[in-house]
Amino acid sequence: MTRPAGAGDSGLRRPFDRAQMPLATLTALLLIVASPARAAEPPGLAGLDALYPSLDALYLDLHRNPELSLHEKRTAAEMAARLRAAGLEVTEHVGGTGVVGVLRNGPGPTVLVRTDMDALPMPEKTGLPYASTVSAKSDAGETVPVMHACGHDVHMTSWVGAATLLARAKGRWSGTLVFVGQPAEEVLQGAERMIRDGLFTRFPKPDFVVGLHVSNLIASGRVGVPPGPASAASNAVDITFYGRGGHGASPQRTIDPVLIAARAVVAFQSIVSREVNPFDAAVVTVGTLHAGTKRNIIPDEAKLELTVRSYKPEVQKQLLAAIERIAKAEAAAAGAPRPPEIVVDPREASEVVVNDPALAARLSSALRRGLGDANVVPHEPTSSSEDFGVYGRVAGVPSVQLRVGAVGPGELARAEKEGRFVPGPHNSHFAPDREPTIRTGVSALTLSVLELLGTGVRS
Repeated sequence: MTRPAGAGDSGLRRPFDRAQMPLATLTALLLIVASPARAAEPPGLAGLDALYPSLDALYLDLHRNPELSLHEKRTAAEMAARLRAAGLEVTEHVGGTGVVGVLRNGPGPTVLVRTDMDALPMPEKTGLPYASTVSAKSDAGETVPVMHACGHDVHMTSWVGAATLLARAKGRWSGTLVFVGQPAEEVLQGAERMIRDGLFTRFPKPDFVVGLHVSNLIASGRVGVPPGPASAASNAVDITFYGRGGHGASPQRTIDPVLIAARAVVAFQSIVSREVNPFDAAVVTVGTLHAGTKRNIIPDEAKLELTVRSYKPEVQKQLLAAIERIAKAEAAAAGAPRPPEIVVDPREASEVVVNDPALAARLSSALRRGLGDANVVPHEPTSSSEDFGVYGRVAGVPSVQLRVGAVGPGELARAEKEGRFVPGPHNSHFAPDREPTIRTGVSALTLSVLELLGTGVRS
């Protein structure tokens, strides 16, 4: 039972005098005495309460010290150390900075549990006392701010917590765990790198693949399990428009690539609204426009960076073809000295992430038993992209990526009432509701593994 603050923990103890106690205080004490003890941890999650303080400290450390894609050296070393401490056999530097931990515990299936480790090149504006102030060199040589703006710090903390609980509960399951710490998810390269480096030949090949991602669409403490398509296919497209530079005071002597690029940006928006079937999901976003060095100089070239997303291969092909057609047409209309250079970067591409429907249903049932019906909720597909789906596709096994709510229920309710969105992944103000989000992430991964390794949680 929790004592009220100052209830005789130090100093002289005096006789209890109910008559001298204010009515409100007496009522509060009686309610405490009459209240049931804190609910016991669900089967399979025993030890989470005691473990949580160390997980919270890990989360704060990861959040303060983010690292860019393909540079996750400190992060990977910390993940490896945590897995070793839990009793897993650990291999580092798989596919670069990737980490693999294996725990064999008798006959049974093999479950791969994946976390991503990299952060994003953006400044943190949450105002939190543990906000990141890190800057780093990008691969382009620029100094950029770095933030865990996509929740990978939550993912890693949940992953470490699940590994620790499962290693301590070997009597509840039988089979093999393969815990994968993946680099470079944000540039959609890490999964392929690890597989090319022998993930499925040097280590046990999985029968199931499980992961999670935070979501600002559902409340903290809840889990969503989208069946079927969960994340969109994605391509990165770089376009360079060429013009003829000159003095900004004499535009008639130039061909302005900034104007060409601006017209293209506007025209690209007609692809989804006027060319794609309204019943097909599609996104064309221009994320950057780089041109010029000074306000009175018309530059020789302008560069765009786009992200293109959809759920169908034929739609993705249609989007890319339309972008190329429009870019070339705008350059030709302006009399550009040469056609635009259009590059679809093969290194930054992802397929649709599809949650196996049967596995999603099985895990949903297990999570409802362990977390309660109200805490397992529907979750719609998103246009975000992921390389998580590569594992299940290459291994030829079912996979599911869970969604873990990261927004306090009160904040989510206020936002819905006010008609606004709570900042989510890839937003400099994204600040997960820390403790319930981490606890739910640990619980969701742990209960999912227990279900797949033959024990699960039975009522």
